[in-house]
Amino acid sequence: MTDFAVRMHRTGGPEVLQYEAVELCDPAAGEARVRQHAIGVNFIDIYYRSGLYPMPLPGGLGLEAAGVVEAVGEGVTDIAPGDRVAYAGGPPGAYASVRNLPADRLVRLPDAIDFDTAAALMLKGLTAQYLLRRTCRIEPGDSVLLHAAAGGVGLIASQWAQALGATVIGTVSTPAKAELARAHGCAHVLTDVAPADLPAQVRALTGGKGVRVVYDGIGRDTFMASLDCLAPLGMMVSFGNASGPVAAFEPAMLAQKGSLFLTRPTLFHYVAQRADLLAAADEVFARVADGTVRVAIGQRHTLKDCARAHEALAARRTTGSLLLAPE
Repeated sequence: MTDFAVRMHRTGGPEVLQYEAVELCDPAAGEARVRQHAIGVNFIDIYYRSGLYPMPLPGGLGLEAAGVVEAVGEGVTDIAPGDRVAYAGGPPGAYASVRNLPADRLVRLPDAIDFDTAAALMLKGLTAQYLLRRTCRIEPGDSVLLHAAAGGVGLIASQWAQALGATVIGTVSTPAKAELARAHGCAHVLTDVAPADLPAQVRALTGGKGVRVVYDGIGRDTFMASLDCLAPLGMMVSFGNASGPVAAFEPAMLAQKGSLFLTRPTLFHYVAQRADLLAAADEVFARVADGTVRVAIGQRHTLKDCARAHEALAARRTTGSLLLAPE
């Protein structure tokens, strides 16, 4: 059987994604070979493809998938052939029918979690977990502004935050996405609001107070307006750059706007230790099992057609999670 992977030999637009036949060697010490059944597509993949996030070239793309372990290398004891597993992170290369990767990045799947759900859930669910439970731990009565509320992370985070007792204000780009966001936990949805108008609308919904926390994966276009949506001592969590990186600013501005807190986190620091990865994954799986989180899969593409998935994601023509199916 011929195996395939998507490779990049240069950075650029979707046209740089090349579908190529590959031959895999046996897993090295500490590695496992995973036959992949479903692959997640995330905005961070576009960052790598475009060159915003540097990576060695030529190389693979993708950070999230689910499948079955076929073989393990020397020293691997807690993962075995036949295990159903998923992962988020590790070296890019998930856009493949089969791959070798560090075994300590793999998480066993509960029986109730199928491959599609796992591939749609791992990176986005773990992101929601660290945002809501560690970066700014949500408490009952909190008010939250969540950008891109109908996206993969947004739909998971809004449901979870609502279950934790927060009032979630979501931003979306279309009425259809607004309806989806309301169905997934947003108490209020702001549709296609110009950044200059955002603070006034958020304060109108919060009795003039502003929100305790903003979760902003958009970056440049929304950053300054998001700061003006915060209550004094509020926290700005800038966790993505969908519109581009945030411009430099004077830190004193945070004091002027209410002694605000600012953090620029990334998932991979939160799950760098295997114990933290397993604990976070267990909590995510538990929230799916108890019905707190429903996983929405918006589009599926074949691995060969991954460029179409990138085009749709960049053009904001997606809701929920995007998946690739190996052929």
